Amino acid sequence: MKNTIQNLVVAAALLISGAVFAAVEEGRDYTLLQPAQPTSGKKIEVLEFFFYGCSHCFHLHPKLSEWEKTMPKDVELILVPAIFRDSWEPMARTFYALDSLGKQHQLHEPLYKAWNVDNMQLFEEAQILDFVAPRGVDRAKFSAAYNSFSMQSKVTRAKQMIRSYGVSGTPTLVVDGRYVISGLQPDDAIRVLKEVVDMARKSHKK
Repeated sequence: MKNTIQNLVVAAALLISGAVFAAVEEGRDYTLLQPAQPTSGKKIEVLEFFFYGCSHCFHLHPKLSEWEKTMPKDVELILVPAIFRDSWEPMARTFYALDSLGKQHQLHEPLYKAWNVDNMQLFEEAQILDFVAPRGVDRAKFSAAYNSFSMQSKVTRAKQMIRSYGVSGTPTLVVDGRYVISGLQPDDAIRVLKEVVDMARKSHKK
């Protein structure tokens, strides 16, 4: 009887292990982008299309940040602010303005918390200035970057990418210009991301 119970426990453990480590599957865990989009360089490119006011992006953020700290050296993570409506554009401008000032990484998490924890809605430049200034961002420099001519080209490029990659919601991860991951819980998204990155790496070696 004791051996029978032990065997059942072992069998159950194997089944659970198999479920956890099951190979990712196209159509269930990811989809293939048709046509595939060109990538930025020799590294395996991971794009995250996000919006600060998106609760799903907010919950993925800590998991993705942890993954970023340990991601392989042949991988690069590129953030793309999604713009599905005009009211989302100020946050895209904020992202790119902060990036140009070297402050994006510093304020990435505070912006997520502002929207999703403090229920702030930063739609106007004046509101955004009042938010970033106390956090070490020069008002004049930020405003100049936010309203610069080059800013419009970055916003236009982000909108074009939304169309080219067929992004319909956030967060969406696109690996190597081909593999699209969306609609998963944060832990599953990271699990699939790791597997898909390995798939992309093998494809590069062929």
